Amino acid sequence: MKTPVENIPNIGPIYQKRLKKLKIKTLGDFLYNFPRDYKDFSRVSKIKDIKINEVNSISGTIKSIEEEKRKMSIVRALIEDDTASIEVVWFNQPYLAKSLKIGDKIMLSGKVRINRYSVSMVSPAFEKVSSKENIHTGRIVPIYSETKGITSKWIRYVLKSIIDKIKNKIPETLPEEIIKNYNLLPLPKAIEKIHFPDSNEDIIQAQRRFVFEQLFLISLLNMKKREELRKESAPAIPINLPVIKKFINSLPFELTPAQKKCSWQIIKDMERNFPMNRLLQGDVGSGKTVVSAIAAINTVKAKRQVVLMAPTEILTKQHFKTFFNLLKNFNINIGLLTGKTDLYYSKKLKNDTIEISRKKLLEKTEKGEIDILIGTQALITQTKTKENKVKFNDLGLIIIDEQHRFGVKQRAALSPKNKIAHLLSMTATPIPRTLTLTIWSDLDLSIIDTLPKGRKKVKTEIIDEEKTAYSFIRKEIKKGHQAFVICPRIEAEEDEKIIVKSVIAEYEKLSNVVFPDLKVNMLHGKMTPKEKDKIMRDFKNKKFDILVSTSVVEVGIDIPNATVMMIEGADRFGLAQLHQFRGRVGRGKKQSYCFLLTESKSKTTIERMKAMTKYDSGFKLSEIDLKLRGPGDFMGKRQWGIPDFVMSSLNNLEIIKEARSASEEVFPVTNEKLKRRLEAFEEKLHLE
Repeated sequence: MKTPVENIPNIGPIYQKRLKKLKIKTLGDFLYNFPRDYKDFSRVSKIKDIKINEVNSISGTIKSIEEEKRKMSIVRALIEDDTASIEVVWFNQPYLAKSLKIGDKIMLSGKVRINRYSVSMVSPAFEKVSSKENIHTGRIVPIYSETKGITSKWIRYVLKSIIDKIKNKIPETLPEEIIKNYNLLPLPKAIEKIHFPDSNEDIIQAQRRFVFEQLFLISLLNMKKREELRKESAPAIPINLPVIKKFINSLPFELTPAQKKCSWQIIKDMERNFPMNRLLQGDVGSGKTVVSAIAAINTVKAKRQVVLMAPTEILTKQHFKTFFNLLKNFNINIGLLTGKTDLYYSKKLKNDTIEISRKKLLEKTEKGEIDILIGTQALITQTKTKENKVKFNDLGLIIIDEQHRFGVKQRAALSPKNKIAHLLSMTATPIPRTLTLTIWSDLDLSIIDTLPKGRKKVKTEIIDEEKTAYSFIRKEIKKGHQAFVICPRIEAEEDEKIIVKSVIAEYEKLSNVVFPDLKVNMLHGKMTPKEKDKIMRDFKNKKFDILVSTSVVEVGIDIPNATVMMIEGADRFGLAQLHQFRGRVGRGKKQSYCFLLTESKSKTTIERMKAMTKYDSGFKLSEIDLKLRGPGDFMGKRQWGIPDFVMSSLNNLEIIKEARSASEEVFPVTNEKLKRRLEAFEEKLHLE
């Protein structure tokens, strides 16, 4: 399986380079480069029985063949069987007039068309009939991802010769009892049938084998990670109930039952002497930050430090302000590390923060004088010089916003005393149950599934006319409120049936034509972090009325004065993402509104948009989206190294449960072959 493609027969240097573009470097890569689709050419018809405007497979003899040269090369052939004859036409393939000869027996698969003068088969797939098995026509034919110079036909030709030679030598990777107990195809048979199936049932059974295997290995890998983490040492943080009660009583609002439950799960985890690995899920505005603050204050009072990392500087500043307001009466020193200005809140200052030099802030952190340090992950974990490296005196808790994983090695680098800090990840992205059982099964989950009392539901409407939303936006701005307008892409795509509006074009239209009397600004991903921060600060400080943006506001700061969220091309976003956009408004006490603009009339789109108007739970919406769009679309274009049909199976609870059950039967892994397979799988897999 590790044989380099350079050593595989029939693959020369030019093809080796091309294969590497498809990430095929070894024999194993080639065999596991599964078809992305199949075409069923298995029903071979007599020429007299062909169906017009449908794909037909026929077998016959070439009676004549010639090339016509007009503006392009046209090769015409007459094919005859014992019932009739038909013209076959190929465009821009002049070599066929030489490679195909009168009298050749040939099989063809392609669409048959009729015009005023004749019936013809246009640009069909073909192969000469020989004693060998057909691989391009007259059967179910695999279709692969292609690149310049590498066609599906070439891949089929090379793979067929490889599989025929080695199919009886391919070593099994799963334990025999697992194959038997779960009724799986053996690996050699699965490899053969996934590439060259004789029936649809062959495809189903081969895919089931590889789906099971991948889910089984993901489950084993996550069990291994859990086991390894349990062997690490972490500071045991005792629960300080008097301090926690005092903190909760100081809040200007009452915690929801879900917040209380999640807080308890987290602090109970941190009592143990091995590292916590917990993911806190909750809708935008559900109160995740205050839950993390409970864990932070409990850690600080145990004389350990806390670091909180967020993806953007503007979010770190928001967290700093929130923690400052929540903890200012609890004798805690808080530092803010940003690209431009570093801030410091000292328990001696009581109600104010001061600017501090980077050098001083880092010194205080290393000495343990900073109890809670807040910054972006890039600033805290990636530094160019030793002088700028963040060193903690005694780190007890790492809190990460909007990132699910932070590896043991990364944690160890921040933890100086041979103890791994506890980890709490926070996300507003709701994760469906089937994914928590697979991709994220190495994490313990805490879910805040209710919003704080008094939060008004954002009224959501589906619209197909911009004018409806524009007049409403104008009314809201007259009341002193602000609005978001979301566009799917920065640059409009040419020749698309569905025109995707660019944020730049929309900004120009809104500022010059629709709202020339109002202040409009724009935000997109190609701007620098500094530019984005300034625009969001100005919007929060009410320096303009309307912000036209791409999806970069999906995770962003609170704008309590914004009451309207208008989403252009809403059908092009997932429900979880639409729900997060909607969560950008309704952060204050004012009634807020969300308009979903779509021109699509497809049944799935209508069903998805109606779900947005019906439900305000991100968890419910994520389950619906997973069902309607599939895991690949739900999770975006992440390069995880998992085949598409395996991704599609991530909403199949039955096979997920079977794979988990099988992994529990063999863990810890003692089978040497399985150990090697797991190691190779871990190298290929990139779970975020």
